[in-house]
Amino acid sequence: MVDDKPTENGPRLQPSGKGAEERLVYVMPEEAFAGTADDEITLRELWGILWRGKWLIIAVTAVFAVGSVVYALNAEEWYRSEALLAPADEKSTSGMSGQLGGLAALAGVSVGGGDSSEALAVLRSREFAREFINEAGLLPVFFADAWDAAAGKWRDVDPEARPDVRDAVKYFHDNVLSVSQDRRSGLVTLAIEWTDPQVAAAWAEILVRRLNARLRQRALEEAETNVAYLQAELRQTSVVTLQQSIGRLLESELQKLMLARGNEEFAFRVIDSAAPPKYRVRPNRPLIAVLGTLMGGVLAVFAVFIGHALRSEPNSNAPKHRAA
Repeated sequence: MVDDKPTENGPRLQPSGKGAEERLVYVMPEEAFAGTADDEITLRELWGILWRGKWLIIAVTAVFAVGSVVYALNAEEWYRSEALLAPADEKSTSGMSGQLGGLAALAGVSVGGGDSSEALAVLRSREFAREFINEAGLLPVFFADAWDAAAGKWRDVDPEARPDVRDAVKYFHDNVLSVSQDRRSGLVTLAIEWTDPQVAAAWAEILVRRLNARLRQRALEEAETNVAYLQAELRQTSVVTLQQSIGRLLESELQKLMLARGNEEFAFRVIDSAAPPKYRVRPNRPLIAVLGTLMGGVLAVFAVFIGHALRSEPNSNAPKHRAA
Protein backbone atom coordinates (compact mmCIF):
# COMPACT_ATOMS: atom_id res chain seq x y z
CA MET A 1 0.00 0.00 0.00
CA VAL A 2 1.12 3.49 -0.76
CA ASP A 3 0.75 6.14 1.88
CA ASP A 4 -1.70 8.62 0.43
CA LYS A 5 -1.29 11.21 3.17
CA PRO A 6 -0.86 14.55 1.41
CA THR A 7 2.23 16.55 2.03
CA GLU A 8 2.03 20.23 3.03
CA ASN A 9 3.30 21.47 -0.31
CA GLY A 10 4.29 19.16 -3.08
CA PRO A 11 3.34 15.98 -4.94
CA ARG A 12 1.77 12.84 -3.48
CA LEU A 13 0.91 9.36 -4.72
CA GLN A 14 -2.80 8.69 -4.99
CA PRO A 15 -3.80 4.99 -5.22
CA SER A 16 -7.07 4.31 -6.94
CA GLY A 17 -7.68 0.79 -5.63
CA LYS A 18 -6.50 -2.77 -6.07
CA GLY A 19 -4.65 -3.34 -9.24
CA ALA A 20 -5.00 0.27 -10.27
CA GLU A 21 -2.12 2.35 -11.49
CA GLU A 22 -0.73 4.89 -9.16
CA ARG A 23 -0.97 8.55 -10.32
CA LEU A 24 1.18 11.48 -9.36
CA VAL A 25 -0.89 14.47 -8.23
CA TYR A 26 0.67 17.88 -7.49
CA VAL A 27 -1.06 19.98 -4.87
CA MET A 28 -0.54 23.76 -5.29
CA PRO A 29 0.33 25.61 -2.10
CA GLU A 30 -2.35 27.87 -0.65
CA GLU A 31 0.02 30.83 -0.50
CA ALA A 32 0.20 30.96 -4.31
CA PHE A 33 -3.39 32.21 -4.45
CA ALA A 34 -3.40 34.34 -1.33
CA GLY A 35 -2.01 37.51 -2.93
CA THR A 36 -4.26 37.29 -5.98
CA ALA A 37 -7.40 36.93 -3.91
CA ASP A 38 -6.46 39.87 -1.70
CA ASP A 39 -5.62 42.17 -4.62
CA GLU A 40 -8.94 41.72 -6.38
CA ILE A 41 -11.75 44.13 -5.50
CA THR A 42 -15.28 44.20 -6.80
CA LEU A 43 -17.72 47.01 -7.42
CA ARG A 44 -19.65 45.87 -4.37
CA GLU A 45 -16.55 46.31 -2.22
CA LEU A 46 -15.88 49.74 -3.75
CA TRP A 47 -19.41 50.78 -2.91
CA GLY A 48 -18.95 49.41 0.59
CA ILE A 49 -15.81 51.51 1.07
CA LEU A 50 -17.59 54.64 -0.13
CA TRP A 51 -20.62 53.90 2.02
CA ARG A 52 -18.51 53.50 5.14
CA GLY A 53 -16.86 56.86 4.40
CA LYS A 54 -20.07 58.62 3.36
CA TRP A 55 -20.04 61.07 6.27
CA LEU A 56 -16.51 62.18 5.44
CA ILE A 57 -17.46 62.64 1.78
CA ILE A 58 -20.58 64.61 2.68
CA ALA A 59 -18.71 66.81 5.15
CA VAL A 60 -15.80 67.64 2.83
CA THR A 61 -18.09 68.25 -0.15
CA ALA A 62 -20.32 70.51 1.92
CA VAL A 63 -17.33 72.53 3.16
CA PHE A 64 -16.04 73.04 -0.39
CA ALA A 65 -19.52 73.89 -1.66
CA VAL A 66 -20.07 76.53 1.02
CA GLY A 67 -16.56 77.91 0.54
CA SER A 68 -16.95 78.20 -3.22
CA VAL A 69 -20.31 79.96 -2.88
CA VAL A 70 -18.91 82.40 -0.33
CA TYR A 71 -15.92 83.12 -2.56
CA ALA A 72 -18.12 83.61 -5.63
CA LEU A 73 -20.41 86.02 -3.79
CA ASN A 74 -17.54 88.07 -2.36
CA ALA A 75 -15.26 88.05 -5.42
CA GLU A 76 -14.72 91.42 -7.05
CA GLU A 77 -16.87 92.01 -10.10
CA TRP A 78 -15.23 92.97 -13.38
CA TYR A 79 -16.96 94.59 -16.35
CA ARG A 80 -15.93 94.74 -20.00
CA SER A 81 -16.51 97.78 -22.22
CA GLU A 82 -15.78 97.50 -25.95
CA ALA A 83 -15.35 99.98 -28.77
CA LEU A 84 -15.55 98.86 -32.39
CA LEU A 85 -13.17 100.75 -34.68
CA ALA A 86 -12.55 100.86 -38.41
CA PRO A 87 -9.29 102.03 -40.03
CA ALA A 88 -9.75 105.55 -41.38
CA ASP A 89 -10.02 105.84 -45.16
CA GLU A 90 -6.81 106.77 -46.88
CA LYS A 91 -7.64 110.08 -48.53
CA SER A 92 -4.35 110.48 -50.30
CA THR A 93 -4.25 110.68 -54.08
CA SER A 94 -3.24 107.20 -55.08
CA GLY A 95 -2.64 108.11 -58.74
CA MET A 96 -0.29 110.92 -57.86
CA SER A 97 1.50 108.66 -55.37
CA GLY A 98 2.20 106.16 -58.13
CA GLN A 99 3.45 108.78 -60.56
CA LEU A 100 5.67 110.55 -58.05
CA GLY A 101 6.81 107.59 -55.97
CA GLY A 102 10.31 107.49 -57.45
CA LEU A 103 10.93 111.18 -57.06
CA ALA A 104 9.50 111.16 -53.54
CA ALA A 105 11.81 108.33 -52.56
CA LEU A 106 14.82 110.22 -53.87
CA ALA A 107 13.73 113.31 -52.00
CA GLY A 108 13.04 111.42 -48.78
CA VAL A 109 9.34 112.37 -48.80
CA SER A 110 6.55 109.90 -48.07
CA VAL A 111 3.48 110.06 -50.28
CA GLY A 112 0.22 108.35 -49.29
CA GLY A 113 -1.86 107.64 -46.26
CA GLY A 114 -0.96 105.90 -43.06
CA ASP A 115 -1.09 102.19 -42.31
CA SER A 116 -3.56 100.68 -39.84
CA SER A 117 -0.90 98.24 -38.65
CA GLU A 118 1.10 101.20 -37.38
CA ALA A 119 -1.91 102.42 -35.41
CA LEU A 120 -2.38 98.97 -33.88
CA ALA A 121 1.30 98.80 -32.98
CA VAL A 122 1.07 102.16 -31.24
CA LEU A 123 -2.08 101.11 -29.39
CA ARG A 124 -0.36 97.97 -28.09
CA SER A 125 2.94 99.66 -27.31
CA ARG A 126 4.33 100.09 -23.80
CA GLU A 127 5.06 103.76 -24.43
CA PHE A 128 1.42 104.51 -25.25
CA ALA A 129 0.26 102.69 -22.10
CA ARG A 130 2.93 104.40 -19.97
CA GLU A 131 1.84 107.86 -21.08
CA PHE A 132 -1.81 107.06 -20.36
CA ILE A 133 -1.01 105.65 -16.92
CA ASN A 134 1.17 108.61 -15.94
CA GLU A 135 -1.27 111.26 -17.13
CA ALA A 136 -4.28 109.56 -15.52
CA GLY A 137 -2.40 108.75 -12.30
CA LEU A 138 -3.33 105.09 -12.41
CA LEU A 139 -0.35 103.65 -10.54
CA PRO A 140 -2.04 103.89 -7.10
CA VAL A 141 -5.31 102.71 -8.67
CA PHE A 142 -3.81 99.51 -10.05
CA PHE A 143 -1.99 98.74 -6.80
CA ALA A 144 -4.51 100.04 -4.29
CA ASP A 145 -3.54 97.40 -1.71
CA ALA A 146 0.00 98.82 -1.54
CA TRP A 147 -1.16 102.46 -1.48
CA ASP A 148 -2.16 104.36 1.66
CA ALA A 149 -4.86 106.71 0.37
CA ALA A 150 -5.19 108.58 3.68
CA ALA A 151 -1.48 109.34 3.93
CA GLY A 152 -1.00 109.67 0.17
CA LYS A 153 2.04 107.40 0.05
CA TRP A 154 3.06 103.80 -0.41
CA ARG A 155 2.77 101.49 2.57
CA ASP A 156 6.15 99.86 1.97
CA VAL A 157 9.04 102.00 3.19
CA ASP A 158 11.52 100.27 0.87
CA PRO A 159 11.55 102.11 -2.47
CA GLU A 160 12.76 98.98 -4.27
CA ALA A 161 9.70 97.03 -3.12
CA ARG A 162 7.20 99.63 -4.30
CA PRO A 163 5.47 99.12 -7.68
CA ASP A 164 6.57 101.45 -10.46
CA VAL A 165 5.25 102.36 -13.89
CA ARG A 166 6.75 99.23 -15.43
CA ASP A 167 4.62 97.08 -13.15
CA ALA A 168 1.61 99.23 -14.00
CA VAL A 169 2.17 98.80 -17.74
CA LYS A 170 2.39 95.02 -17.35
CA TYR A 171 -0.77 94.99 -15.22
CA PHE A 172 -2.54 97.19 -17.78
CA HIS A 173 -1.71 94.90 -20.69
CA ASP A 174 -2.37 91.65 -18.79
CA ASN A 175 -5.61 92.56 -17.02
CA VAL A 176 -7.17 95.76 -18.39
CA LEU A 177 -6.54 96.32 -22.11
CA SER A 178 -7.17 93.88 -24.94
CA VAL A 179 -7.01 94.66 -28.67
CA SER A 180 -8.11 92.30 -31.44
CA GLN A 181 -8.57 92.69 -35.19
CA ASP A 182 -10.82 90.83 -37.60
CA ARG A 183 -8.58 89.81 -40.49
CA ARG A 184 -11.46 89.71 -42.97
CA SER A 185 -13.12 93.06 -42.31
CA GLY A 186 -10.17 94.87 -40.74
CA LEU A 187 -12.36 96.03 -37.85
CA VAL A 188 -10.59 96.49 -34.54
CA THR A 189 -12.11 95.79 -31.12
CA LEU A 190 -10.66 97.71 -28.20
CA ALA A 191 -11.81 96.32 -24.85
CA ILE A 192 -11.27 97.59 -21.32
CA GLU A 193 -11.99 95.42 -18.27
CA TRP A 194 -12.35 97.09 -14.89
CA THR A 195 -14.31 96.86 -11.66
CA ASP A 196 -16.33 100.01 -12.43
CA PRO A 197 -18.39 99.89 -15.66
CA GLN A 198 -18.44 103.69 -15.98
CA VAL A 199 -14.67 103.93 -15.65
CA ALA A 200 -14.14 101.09 -18.15
CA ALA A 201 -16.19 102.89 -20.80
CA ALA A 202 -14.46 106.22 -20.09
CA TRP A 203 -10.99 104.68 -20.41
CA ALA A 204 -11.90 103.05 -23.74
CA GLU A 205 -13.06 106.38 -25.18
CA ILE A 206 -9.98 108.18 -23.86
CA LEU A 207 -7.65 105.65 -25.44
CA VAL A 208 -9.32 105.98 -28.84
CA ARG A 209 -9.09 109.77 -28.71
CA ARG A 210 -5.47 109.68 -27.56
CA LEU A 211 -4.53 107.25 -30.34
CA ASN A 212 -6.12 109.39 -33.05
CA ALA A 213 -4.59 112.57 -31.62
CA ARG A 214 -1.13 111.04 -31.40
CA LEU A 215 -1.07 109.69 -34.95
CA ARG A 216 -2.67 112.88 -36.23
CA GLN A 217 0.04 114.97 -34.59
CA ARG A 218 2.72 112.70 -36.01
CA ALA A 219 1.25 113.07 -39.51
CA LEU A 220 1.08 116.85 -39.11
CA GLU A 221 4.71 117.07 -38.10
CA GLU A 222 5.77 114.81 -40.96
CA ALA A 223 3.72 116.75 -43.51
CA GLU A 224 5.00 120.12 -42.28
CA THR A 225 8.58 118.87 -42.52
CA ASN A 226 7.98 117.61 -46.04
CA VAL A 227 6.33 120.87 -47.10
CA ALA A 228 9.24 122.91 -45.77
CA TYR A 229 11.74 120.67 -47.57
CA LEU A 230 9.86 120.77 -50.88
CA GLN A 231 9.48 124.53 -50.75
CA ALA A 232 13.21 124.93 -50.19
CA GLU A 233 13.97 122.60 -53.11
CA LEU A 234 11.49 124.42 -55.31
CA ARG A 235 13.24 127.75 -54.69
CA GLN A 236 16.67 126.33 -55.47
CA THR A 237 15.95 124.56 -58.75
CA SER A 238 15.55 126.26 -62.12
CA VAL A 239 14.63 123.17 -64.15
CA VAL A 240 11.03 123.50 -65.27
CA THR A 241 10.21 119.78 -65.30
CA LEU A 242 11.70 119.36 -61.85
CA GLN A 243 9.76 122.36 -60.61
CA GLN A 244 6.56 120.80 -61.92
CA SER A 245 7.29 117.47 -60.20
CA ILE A 246 8.15 119.16 -56.93
CA GLY A 247 5.01 121.24 -57.24
CA ARG A 248 2.86 118.13 -57.52
CA LEU A 249 4.61 116.60 -54.53
CA LEU A 250 4.06 119.80 -52.61
CA GLU A 251 0.39 119.74 -53.52
CA SER A 252 0.12 116.17 -52.20
CA GLU A 253 1.79 117.06 -48.91
CA LEU A 254 -0.41 120.15 -48.50
CA GLN A 255 -3.45 117.94 -49.01
CA LYS A 256 -2.22 115.54 -46.34
CA LEU A 257 -1.59 118.47 -44.03
CA MET A 258 -5.09 119.78 -44.58
CA LEU A 259 -6.71 116.40 -43.99
CA ALA A 260 -4.72 115.82 -40.81
CA ARG A 261 -5.71 119.18 -39.39
CA GLY A 262 -9.40 118.81 -40.14
CA ASN A 263 -9.93 115.14 -39.28
CA GLU A 264 -10.05 114.17 -35.60
CA GLU A 265 -10.63 110.47 -36.40
CA PHE A 266 -7.32 110.27 -38.22
CA ALA A 267 -6.31 106.65 -37.52
CA PHE A 268 -9.59 104.96 -36.58
CA ARG A 269 -13.23 105.81 -37.07
CA VAL A 270 -15.51 104.80 -34.21
CA ILE A 271 -18.19 102.42 -35.49
CA ASP A 272 -19.61 101.50 -32.10
CA SER A 273 -18.52 103.65 -29.18
CA ALA A 274 -17.80 102.20 -25.75
CA ALA A 275 -20.74 102.17 -23.33
CA PRO A 276 -20.93 101.26 -19.65
CA PRO A 277 -21.71 97.52 -19.57
CA LYS A 278 -24.69 96.20 -17.62
CA TYR A 279 -23.46 92.68 -16.92
CA ARG A 280 -20.18 91.54 -15.45
CA VAL A 281 -17.74 89.27 -17.26
CA ARG A 282 -16.34 87.73 -14.09
CA PRO A 283 -16.67 86.05 -11.69
CA ASN A 284 -18.90 83.34 -13.12
CA ARG A 285 -20.60 82.50 -9.84
CA PRO A 286 -22.55 79.38 -10.87
CA LEU A 287 -19.47 77.87 -12.51
CA ILE A 288 -17.32 78.59 -9.44
CA ALA A 289 -19.89 76.98 -7.14
CA VAL A 290 -20.21 73.85 -9.30
CA LEU A 291 -16.45 73.41 -9.77
CA GLY A 292 -15.79 73.96 -6.06
CA THR A 293 -18.39 71.34 -5.09
CA LEU A 294 -17.03 68.81 -7.59
CA MET A 295 -13.48 69.39 -6.38
CA GLY A 296 -14.53 68.79 -2.79
CA GLY A 297 -16.32 65.57 -3.70
CA VAL A 298 -13.36 64.23 -5.68
CA LEU A 299 -10.90 65.03 -2.90
CA ALA A 300 -13.17 63.41 -0.32
CA VAL A 301 -13.43 60.20 -2.37
CA PHE A 302 -9.65 60.06 -2.73
CA ALA A 303 -9.28 60.57 1.02
CA VAL A 304 -11.66 57.68 1.74
CA PHE A 305 -9.79 55.30 -0.58
CA ILE A 306 -6.39 56.33 0.78
CA GLY A 307 -7.62 55.84 4.35
CA HIS A 308 -8.95 52.40 3.49
CA ALA A 309 -5.64 51.42 1.86
CA LEU A 310 -3.66 52.56 4.88
CA ARG A 311 -5.90 50.62 7.26
CA SER A 312 -5.74 47.47 5.13
CA GLU A 313 -1.96 47.46 4.68
CA PRO A 314 -0.99 46.25 8.20
CA ASN A 315 -3.52 43.41 7.98
CA SER A 316 -2.20 42.26 4.62
CA ASN A 317 1.40 42.21 5.89
CA ALA A 318 0.57 40.23 9.07
CA PRO A 319 1.73 36.55 8.99
CA LYS A 320 -0.98 33.94 8.49
CA HIS A 321 -1.11 31.04 10.99
CA ARG A 322 -2.73 27.78 9.98
CA ALA A 323 -4.13 25.30 12.41
CA ALA A 324 -2.10 22.17 12.76
